[in-house]
Amino acid sequence: MTNLNQALELAGRVSLAAIFLLSGVGKVGQYAGTQAYMAAAGVSGQWLPLVIALEVGGALAIILGWHTRASALLLAGFALLAAVLFHSAFSEQIQMILFLKNVAIAGGFLLLFVHGAGPWSLDARRAG
Repeated sequence: MTNLNQALELAGRVSLAAIFLLSGVGKVGQYAGTQAYMAAAGVSGQWLPLVIALEVGGALAIILGWHTRASALLLAGFALLAAVLFHSAFSEQIQMILFLKNVAIAGGFLLLFVHGAGPWSLDARRAG
């Protein structure tokens, strides 16, 4: 594998994880508002600490390539669950787009689950 391919794998991991890292950190700063948004969708705000931990921790794990397969599988499930819970009002075009965005992100994470993080990762260092 060339250095370019390895760099692109890393860039792909960072790009895929960035939305969850930013979202998780944003939820910390907007904690009460996020709880209210969750409650409006019928999801208990008590889940918010776990959501933040999953988004931030999972994103950092993907970026670093640490326990990539497990993190990718968890984030794929999270993206699909969020799609169903928060973006299933298909009569609204933006909700349909957001639903499909989450499905696409889950697809990227499933590819990471199958193929792993690649050579520029903590997983590869641990294995080698």
